[in-house]
Formats: sequence, C-alpha cells, structure tokens
Amino acid sequence: MTTSTAPVTAQSLFEKLKHVQTDNPLCQYTYAKCERLTPVINEILRLKKEKNAVILAHSYVHPDIIYTVADHTGDSYGLASIARQTDADTIVFPAVRFMAETAKILNPDKTVIDPNPNGGCSLADSITAETVHKLREQYPDHTFVCYINTTAAVKAACDVCVTSSNVYRIIESLPNEKIYFLPDRLMGQNIQDYLRRKQSNKELLYYSGSCYVHEEFDSEMIDQVRKSYPGLTVLAHPECKPDVVKKADYVCSTTGMIDHVQRQGTGNRPFLLLTECGIATRLQVENPEVRLVGSCMMCRYMKSNHLEAIAQALKAPAPSQIITIDESIQAAAKRCLDTMF
Repeated sequence: MTTSTAPVTAQSLFEKLKHVQTDNPLCQYTYAKCERLTPVINEILRLKKEKNAVILAHSYVHPDIIYTVADHTGDSYGLASIARQTDADTIVFPAVRFMAETAKILNPDKTVIDPNPNGGCSLADSITAETVHKLREQYPDHTFVCYINTTAAVKAACDVCVTSSNVYRIIESLPNEKIYFLPDRLMGQNIQDYLRRKQSNKELLYYSGSCYVHEEFDSEMIDQVRKSYPGLTVLAHPECKPDVVKKADYVCSTTGMIDHVQRQGTGNRPFLLLTECGIATRLQVENPEVRLVGSCMMCRYMKSNHLEAIAQALKAPAPSQIITIDESIQAAAKRCLDTMF
C-alpha cells in the first residue's frame, strides 16, 4: 500500500473511513473528526516529501495513519522485507519499538524514527538479552529461535528470527533436533502441537512470555459465537492459546487473515478474527461488504501512535525517537534476521 502525496480533504478522509465501526471510540470517524485531522495529515505529507522519508505502519495502528500518510502497511515480516529495500533516507515506523529496531538493523546507515510515545510490547518486554545468555548456558546444545517481537539485543543473542508467517516452516526445517523458542509460550505450545502432528522428533522448549491481547481470547467465546452465527469461519493468530488455535478454522498471520477474508468474504459469510482489532478496521475500509462478527481487542501500545507524534518526529525528532543500536549488537542481530530471510 502506498499513499498519494496529494493533499487530503476532510470529505475524502471521511468517505474513506466512514465504514470503520469498532468498540473503540478512538477508531470511529465523524466528519468533524476528519476536519480536525486533515491539517496534520497534509503537514506530514509535506514533511515526508521534503525529507525523503518513508512511513511503514503496522496493520494494528489507527486507520487515519494507515490510509493517509503510510507508504506501506502490513505485518512484521512484510514491513521488515520492505525496510530492506527502501531507498528513502529516513524510515518512520509507527508501530512499536522493536519493529523500528528491526528496520534499523536492516538499514544501519539510514535514520530510523520511532514516533510512538508508548512503544512497548508485553511480549518483547518479557525477556532480556541477559536472560537469553543464561538460558544458552543452561541449554548449550539448543538452537535459539526468537520471535520477531523481541528487542535488537535479544535477536543478537539468538540464532534465527521467525515471524507468525514463517515460524512453522523455519522450525521444521532447522537441522538441530533441539530448539529453544522465545519469548512467546503460547506460540511455543502451538509449535509443539504442530510438531506432534507432523510426527517430528524435535525437542522444543519455550520461554514464558505472552501477548496480552491474544491471550485474552478463549475457546468458550468461539463456541458462543458459533451458536449465534451458523457457517462462521474463525481465523486465529498463532499467538493465541492452544485451545483457541485448535478450534479455529485457520491459523495465520495478520496478512494471512486479510488475504483469506478478501478471497472468501462473499455471500454474507460471517468471520471471527482472533487478533488485534486493526485487522477488522482494515477490512471494514477495504472490503466494507465483508461480514465481521465478535468484539474488538485493542493493543494499547500500537494504538498509542498518532498523527501529531508522527508530524513532530518528522519535523524535529527527539533523541529518544531516533533508533541507535550498538555496533556489536547490530551485527549479531542482522545475522539472526538474515538467517530468517
């Protein structure tokens, strides 16, 4: 997805976002709200051109960012791939801190900016590099696999990185039969179940972290929604609990969810998306005819991104917003990511 550089009007913005209907009032758009947002949007478009900047936005951030100033929108893997290829001088990454760090690892000579005033992540913050080093001493024969939702320092302490798009494929293809996966225990349990189904002899240990958003979904909710909506299709993110994953019809990344619903969302078929509500809002904008059911789970970290902070960061970034990574960490983390690619 690439936005136009033409000025945005309140009317065009309202027409684009009027279909967004979520439980979160921050993601609901009146004409008056669109009028308030338009000046800062056009300021960002001007600054972006002036500074040869590209804006990479995760699908979980507010739709007013995705559909006005973002040049590319997607999941962690897709945006990391784009970050490797960009010829922009500056990368602005409205998402969470570890994603901006990933962009910097792949682009050490570019300026990478994290505009998020609260760019934490319950999953990435659950483990430190020091913990990984201690685990490696405890399990010296294991290949250490880290989920992309980790800091640069943690990536530097691991052997290979994975995303929700490629985790099963990479784990299965590793030559070592002993694997330590971190930091997501729920995804680790789902990987164990996958390996058992494949009758794999691999031993997989995992850490105790979790994503607080995906941990909220439970299998009883799926049962209740199925009773109310015959023919329901349930799509779950692999960060969900194993009992949720087992009851889902499809387990996939956020991009996988969007692709599946766009292919299959005809004939009034209901879909339940078990991930952050940004995926639902993207489908409401891009495919308003699709029938989505169920409640919205919001990530407080992703939704901390806002247009005013992006404008400020482009105009005069604070030192804390500019991503810097120690050279030794940078090199080791890049090896971890390059192994994935």
